[in-house]
This record gives sequence, C-alpha cells and structure tokens, in this order.
Amino acid sequence: MNSLIQTITKTTSGVASTILRIPVGLILMAHGAQKLFGMFGGYGLEGTGQFMASLGLEPGYLMALLAGSAEFFGGLALVIGLLVRPASAVIAFTMVMAIFSVHISNGLFMANNGYEYALTLLIVAMSLVFSGAGALSVDKALSSKH
Repeated sequence: MNSLIQTITKTTSGVASTILRIPVGLILMAHGAQKLFGMFGGYGLEGTGQFMASLGLEPGYLMALLAGSAEFFGGLALVIGLLVRPASAVIAFTMVMAIFSVHISNGLFMANNGYEYALTLLIVAMSLVFSGAGALSVDKALSSKH
C-alpha cells in the first residue's frame, strides 16, 4: 500500500507545477460549480443534464453530475495539491469527452464554441499526470513520508 501511495503522490516537478495547478484548479472549480450548483451563471445539474441529454449523453443528469464533479473536485485537488495525478487523469478524460461530444464540430476557436479551451485544459491535466503536484503540495509531503 505504501508503494501505491508513493507512486500516486510522487512528483518530479519543483514549483512550476504549483504555479500551473492552482489557477487552473480554481478555474475548473468555477466551471464545476456552474454545472453542479448553478453558480456563476451556470444551469445547475438539471439544466446541464438536459443539455447533455440533448447531445446524446444519457442519462443527462448523471453525466452532468460526473462532469461537474470531475471539474469541481478535480480542481479542488489541484488547488490543494492532493492526489493530483489521479485527479488530473480524471480531468483529462473529462476534457476529451467535452472536446469530442461538444466542441470538435465547431473548430478550434472559442468564439465559435470550439475546442481550444478544453484542449488547453487537457494538455495541462496531462502535464500534471506526468509531473505530479510539485514541490509545494500535500502530495510532496505524503510521498516524503513513505
């Protein structure tokens, strides 16, 4: 079990991952709060679920719950630097789903509801999967103890 914890929490990055993960985590939390709680002009679970169902992602409510939770709680994990590798993997998967189910047909640019934003988050998440949370994180403290 200690080996698994050390593998998950290990980080090969210094402060760079910290600089990357905190603002991205806050942005993801805000997007998740839109989906889960209807905050910041979002539609909440009901509205987001209806949108997802209209895309063929059924059951829409469950898909909204999963996407919103991945963004909100994944973002929270990035902010505090806890379990960043698995959280980033979940975020990356969520962004792949967003790209291919919502944005790909609109092209690259956000002005047309394209995939550039989701692609950027996918790249950040993949970077954190490989580098880990960085020197200033709960993960670093946990991996040092094992």
